[in-house]
Amino acid sequence: MASDNSWRKIFKDYKIHKHNFSNSPLVITNKQIKKSCQNFTRTTEKEVRILCKQDSREDRPEIFQENNLFILPIKNGFYAIIEGEGYIDIPEIKTETVVYQSKLSFSLDTSKVGDSEMQHLDYAYASSLIRSFMQDDTLVLTIRGRKYTPEFSFRAGKYKHLIETKSVQTEVDAGYEGESKVLLVEAKNCSTANVIIRQIYYPFRQWQRYTNKPVELIFFEKREENYCIWRFVFDTITDYNSIRLVDSVRYKISD
Repeated sequence: MASDNSWRKIFKDYKIHKHNFSNSPLVITNKQIKKSCQNFTRTTEKEVRILCKQDSREDRPEIFQENNLFILPIKNGFYAIIEGEGYIDIPEIKTETVVYQSKLSFSLDTSKVGDSEMQHLDYAYASSLIRSFMQDDTLVLTIRGRKYTPEFSFRAGKYKHLIETKSVQTEVDAGYEGESKVLLVEAKNCSTANVIIRQIYYPFRQWQRYTNKPVELIFFEKREENYCIWRFVFDTITDYNSIRLVDSVRYKISD
């Protein structure tokens, strides 16, 4: 992995290996990362955004995997390196595929052009699959794109003390509001074995601030001809690792 050498140098330059991760996270800045990696030539070895993008367990550099670490943005230009489990498994759905009859009275030609996660999610919504899964016919699309989080605090990894977070950029693939709930969706268009909890948790904390309605969470994937949905909850709002899978269904949409 291109980032392995970069992170080993960062750890060496700032003596990160001497930090006691059992007691507390280590905060590192983008300026420190840039300074340490300034002599690398490849973008993947020196671009902070790329070096800190570790969306799956396998995306982590070797030194993170060896020491059971993961990294989270905590505010603009600041990251926390944390010991513990930062990811959630996306398990195979072993129940029988459910054939879902689209509620549309006509076929959508344009939805068949391309293979993006957004178009598959939009088709699932247009056919009312998302509403049917959530058992809520009132859901309408109201959230999409990138925004910055308000200030909030949480526990993550093995630490008891709170981590403070402010103004971190998040991206919601789609958010729907209904009469009695708000639904946030993280979508992928390829088979995902695990995903960093941050992609689900940060938007959850962000949008919970702006509504008194319960905020529900699903992970969505198009796998071959099937539309797969996993629903997650956080048992404790302030606990990053309290995420739990509630249910999952694999659908095939029939026109």
